[in-house]
Amino acid sequence: MTILVVNAGSSSLKYQLIDMDGEIVLAKGNCDRIGIDGNIAHKTGDGREIKSECSFPTHTEAFEKLVEVLTTGDAAVIRTMDEISAVGHRIVQGAEIFSETTLVTDEVIQKIDDLKELAPVHNHPHALALWACKKVLPANVPQAAVFDTAFHQTIPQKAYMFGLPYEDYEKFHVRKYGFHGTSHRFVSMALAKAMGKDPAELKIVSCHLGNGSSITAIDGGKSVDTTMGFTPLDGIIMGTRTGAVDPSAVLYIQDKHGFTASEMSGYMNKKSGFLGLSGISSDNREITAACEKGDKRALLTSDMLRYQIKKYIGAYAAAMNGLDAVLFTGGIGENDCSVRKDVCADMEFLGIQLDNTVNDSSRGELKKISTADSKTEVWVVPTNEELLIARDTLALVQACK
Repeated sequence: MTILVVNAGSSSLKYQLIDMDGEIVLAKGNCDRIGIDGNIAHKTGDGREIKSECSFPTHTEAFEKLVEVLTTGDAAVIRTMDEISAVGHRIVQGAEIFSETTLVTDEVIQKIDDLKELAPVHNHPHALALWACKKVLPANVPQAAVFDTAFHQTIPQKAYMFGLPYEDYEKFHVRKYGFHGTSHRFVSMALAKAMGKDPAELKIVSCHLGNGSSITAIDGGKSVDTTMGFTPLDGIIMGTRTGAVDPSAVLYIQDKHGFTASEMSGYMNKKSGFLGLSGISSDNREITAACEKGDKRALLTSDMLRYQIKKYIGAYAAAMNGLDAVLFTGGIGENDCSVRKDVCADMEFLGIQLDNTVNDSSRGELKKISTADSKTEVWVVPTNEELLIARDTLALVQACK
């Protein structure tokens, strides 16, 4: 069975075509700058590539181009779209409406679009992509929506509620939702398999660290708390996002700058974090390079990141009444051995003892990086959200037959 996985943004359409018989990526690519001018980068599993400028007024034209490169030309991997068994879509915000992978209908698309106030950058583009896909694909090809927030629906109310009047939760649905759920679910299952354990036996802190970062407490295979909140802005500092900030500080800064609410949101989401603190870059690699030259603001940014990750690991160990493993994933988590080393330093009280030699040589591969006698195991676990979306889609389609 061949499944197309789609991850739509406001001006982009990323995709992978996966042969589920061997979970082999046949092709992947990105239709970018939708609504601006447009370009596509497409690569097959055997190394053939296409890069070209295109006209993408809307997501529909992007889908049409996707169909074209998959089925025709030098980088084609299928003859017609009838060879695709199903399409799986990543959807960021499902709120309390969608707690599991769902077959796409017109009603489902409308509900996803109705949630756009809770995820303005994501959900409306998702809806546009879903409509475009329905228009372009054969009518008999089922589509599935896989929600980032679904994994976090097991978080208890005491952890997802804010200290605002209860009516704000009832009327406006203001609560912690959590994000990166697809990634946290994939890596926690992969870790359990690598450890030879049933997920139900494990207490895990999953650290998804990249340009966007979140940390999740996973007890018995279920999310019980996570750092991202009502939006992906909450939690630890990120590439351009503040992470958690005293709300009074937000109002104070907004007043001092004379920002509107929208401008303040942009300030916190796009001009803060690594970029705003360091004054150098939103890229952790450039922050690290500046640290090596002794840049004080880069060093501060680096120290803040490590401190905040360490703090949440301790907090979540307390929340779960124990800790069996810590895993690192995402661009930073998988590749930056210095972040992992500093986070795990002085954590013997939690049973964490890092094997520095193994850690220093571990990048982008599934590997245990703690010592043999470390009570709490530490692992690098590469994430693969697209594969999990494909697996979910396959399971749903088969269950509906």
